[in-house]
Amino acid sequence: METYTDVLLVTANVGSLFDNVGEIESDWLRELFGTVQSHKPRFIALHFQEVGGKDYMVNMGHAENFFWNIESSEEMRDFDRVCIYVDNHFKNVDSFTALGSMYFIHKSLKNIYQYDFNVKDFKAVSGQNKYVGSLDGVTTMEKEKFPKNFWPDFKWSRKGFMRTRWIIHNQGLDLVNVHLFHDASNLIACNASPSIYSANRQKALRYVINRISESSYTPLPFFLFGDFNFRLDTLSLVQNLSTSAEVQTVKKDSSNEVEKIICEEKDNDHKILLHIETKLFAYLHQAVFREDNGRAILKYDKEIAAFQDVIAEEEILFPPSYPYSEDYTKPTQYMNTRCPSWCDRILMSHTAQDIIHRRDEGESSVVYNILGPNVCMGDHKVTFIYTCIHTYMHTYIHTYIHTYVQM
Repeated sequence: METYTDVLLVTANVGSLFDNVGEIESDWLRELFGTVQSHKPRFIALHFQEVGGKDYMVNMGHAENFFWNIESSEEMRDFDRVCIYVDNHFKNVDSFTALGSMYFIHKSLKNIYQYDFNVKDFKAVSGQNKYVGSLDGVTTMEKEKFPKNFWPDFKWSRKGFMRTRWIIHNQGLDLVNVHLFHDASNLIACNASPSIYSANRQKALRYVINRISESSYTPLPFFLFGDFNFRLDTLSLVQNLSTSAEVQTVKKDSSNEVEKIICEEKDNDHKILLHIETKLFAYLHQAVFREDNGRAILKYDKEIAAFQDVIAEEEILFPPSYPYSEDYTKPTQYMNTRCPSWCDRILMSHTAQDIIHRRDEGESSVVYNILGPNVCMGDHKVTFIYTCIHTYMHTYIHTYIHTYVQM
């Protein structure tokens, strides 16, 4: 018998919550819990990146409180099974990713199984399962920091992925938490189209997809959600924004290295239209990134196009998710540090898109949006998908499960 399961998938770069301990968290949690109460999902997956923030050696101690505030909340009381994985062991430099994943299963939801990568079989989920630390020896998830020698020209940082496998009413799923590399310099990002950073992320994402699709496991529909750090095609965007401006390139005195790009309007008292430095991207008409959910600039969001063979995404109908002001009085304003971009995304395999329930005539029942559009959530807005997935009631569940076991 065919049935549907309501799921809520959430991704959040929570670095700001740790860099500004106590200032943002209460509003942040209220937005999250409000979404849970509004949609009433029966399965919730929360994927966090940058747990501990930039100064994780000082602030990682707050992580346990943060996760407990979610786990113990009144809003989550009807979720009787919980699986939590937090990689907070920063002293283990070779494997530290600062990723955290939480999974909540509602008491009304039966037949939930999770894969054990050690025994290579699915097991029924029960009780509270909490793993905090290096996660070495935890067999119900796979975690990997991107190899150090993978990109020798880039600073090695806490980027990687974490994967869990599930069966929900006989429907198998891979859920993958991802954090890819950022743009270190706005100036370098302007050098080419696509930028060297974009090429780096493409290589990293292809690596993740290949790892979760390797032939040693039966392929399952998968959802990839995290901070992909996807950026707009900066060179093309800047060329478009400055078509009616005079462009000046300022170089350092002692070298040929570009220090600033300044675009002045030819009229309007020669106002500075756009000012770019390594960590400055100041555009005079910032509203273009917010108006109509940034639709005018969405065409410069090109990084996912290289993955159309294996990846799908629901239509984006929300403004760029990064970099918002961390000033709680300016929740809709972007910082002038980076070009606003849709960094935080929920992507899926074509097979995963196929199991999303559609209403008559193909109309989507999916809600793909951000949390707290008018609330300070930190520099990243939280992105979520709420949907119903096709699941199947089956009497002989153990027989069915073994069709998903390692080949």
